[in-house]
Amino acid sequence: MHFRAGLSLLAAGRRVLCLQRGRAMATEATFDTEPFQLHKLEAGPSNSVSVTRDEALKYYTSMQTIRRMETAAANLYKTRTVRGFCHLYSGQEAIAVGMEAVLSREDAVITAYRAHGWTYTRGVSILGVLAELTGRSTGCSKGKGGSMHMYGKNFYGGNGIVGAQVPLGAGIAFAMKYEGKQNVCVALFGDGASNQGQVYEAYNMSKLWDLPVIYVCENNGYGMGTSAHRSSASVDYFTRADYIPGIWVDAMDVLAVKSATEFSRKFALENGPILLEAATYRYYGHSMSDPGISYRSREEVQEVRETRDPITSFRDRLVTSELATADELKAIDNDVKKEVNEAAEKAKTDPELPLSELYTHIYHQPEPDMKVRGCDITVVGTMG
Repeated sequence: MHFRAGLSLLAAGRRVLCLQRGRAMATEATFDTEPFQLHKLEAGPSNSVSVTRDEALKYYTSMQTIRRMETAAANLYKTRTVRGFCHLYSGQEAIAVGMEAVLSREDAVITAYRAHGWTYTRGVSILGVLAELTGRSTGCSKGKGGSMHMYGKNFYGGNGIVGAQVPLGAGIAFAMKYEGKQNVCVALFGDGASNQGQVYEAYNMSKLWDLPVIYVCENNGYGMGTSAHRSSASVDYFTRADYIPGIWVDAMDVLAVKSATEFSRKFALENGPILLEAATYRYYGHSMSDPGISYRSREEVQEVRETRDPITSFRDRLVTSELATADELKAIDNDVKKEVNEAAEKAKTDPELPLSELYTHIYHQPEPDMKVRGCDITVVGTMG
């Protein structure tokens, strides 16, 4: 396994002091990121990123919420409360949180099956995610979608077909340009999908039409159980779009992701598509049915947790820069844990949909008397 990411260095920043529990605290600090790598770009994102205390606490809380939510999902799966597939985002939280810090709610996001974290940052509640996993009516897709098919406002899922979301993302960006909107579409895929033919077809169309799309390869090192170096002749994914500019970013650093997204959003609106390679790592297996240690060692996973974890690294930065105290962050941890636990319990007991709902949401705006026949010809449902 080849890691190009490292812990970012704390830089001296301008600080305005405030009082927190009788103690002077910084209200803003500036940090240096790991250097970005560029493809077909003369200049790239800033390596110096400023963040206010309020912003920092928001990013920390969001990442911690996703981590706790995924832990709850894993526990629900282990007790067979969650059935079917379940792909967790643990370890990759800085990507969703860092990008969402820049995106507007009118920007669009479409991703693959590792969608829980993005569903949350796009505005779906913790219960909306966990209840969807348990098949309850309070789930964001009313319990009909499960782990891979979660949706929200300007969030187009959760897609189960490998790489299919990339051309769909190009289509969403085409619609935005056609309608004259000043918004972008973020289309995310994994390193395992990077060799799909449809990915390159989407690259080609989006560049021909200069669509406002940010392609993001979430390179967590493994496509299912195959390492990137065994599946790809070139693992410099940020260069793989050839004629489309690219950026490599340390995606274990939420501030580096934020800086790369700021640059990329502006670039996409002015020039067309851009490709980000977000170097990250997943702590669980490909899905919950994969123990994740047959193709990598426990020691490898533990080393990443100890040296590159996006949450603990950011926590250390906040304390060192005096943007927050250890006690304050501990209180956030406890509040998040309580909120997630309450949502998990509710996701176990909320009602399931009645059988009549099997026939709804099949067609858009069906006729009031439209009938749908099931596999059993004696069972007919009304779609109204």
